Amino acid sequence: MDHLLLIGCGNMGGAMLAGWLAAGEDPARFSVLDPALPEAPDGVALYRDAAEVPGAHDSVLLGFKPQQLGALGPGLQGLTEGRTVCSLLAGITLDQLAAAFPQGAGHIRVMPNLAARINKSPVILAERGLDADARDAAFALFDTLGSAVWLGDETQFDLVTALAGSGPGFVYRFIDALAGAAIDLGLDETTAAALALATVEGASALAAASDASPAILADRVASPGGMTREGLNVLDEGAALRRLLARTLAATRDKGAALSRSN
Repeated sequence: MDHLLLIGCGNMGGAMLAGWLAAGEDPARFSVLDPALPEAPDGVALYRDAAEVPGAHDSVLLGFKPQQLGALGPGLQGLTEGRTVCSLLAGITLDQLAAAFPQGAGHIRVMPNLAARINKSPVILAERGLDADARDAAFALFDTLGSAVWLGDETQFDLVTALAGSGPGFVYRFIDALAGAAIDLGLDETTAAALALATVEGASALAAASDASPAILADRVASPGGMTREGLNVLDEGAALRRLLARTLAATRDKGAALSRSN
């Protein structure tokens, strides 16, 4: 994957491009096809129309909305023929990618999250049609954004997308709710927001650096009969928090399946 063409460079594509450049990748290795993007980073070629793209790329990354695949796919055949086709399109399976771009040299589903911008994203990968060299090249490029993982069972892709791709949205909502709960109980908004964010940042960093599981770390914070234990009792009663998150992940996963059926 010597030269990657990003077709659509919205929030996720932009975060990935920023992450690659922050990691020291040569801007000339990337180009963008996007009629609405105001500007591309220095050194990255920006094209407004498919007819303008010179064809120097050997791989493409599809970064538009999955609902647009049917409308945009036919006009992209020349840009994908003989190239590795990578897709950020939620819910679009490898079968659907291969059907939409039958002349591609191989097909990869890719699911990072916005932490790709700071090279801290898990990147879930599933592929079809890649030889060993192409597989290694793809892994090396996407692993730069954080930690890439090949998923052997594509049927789990929507679930891991719900966990690792959509997960930051749920964490941000938790931070907001943690601060909001403190505000409801009388703390001022500025202090509550700052403390909630710092608490989650520190706890996450410690969990990432620790050999102990998050469950064990939670118990280490909570002394028997103490304040933290009393709060954990509320979250743990009837597995309330776990059941809520299971519903959250299931709804997110099922939306991916619905998107697949609609294309």
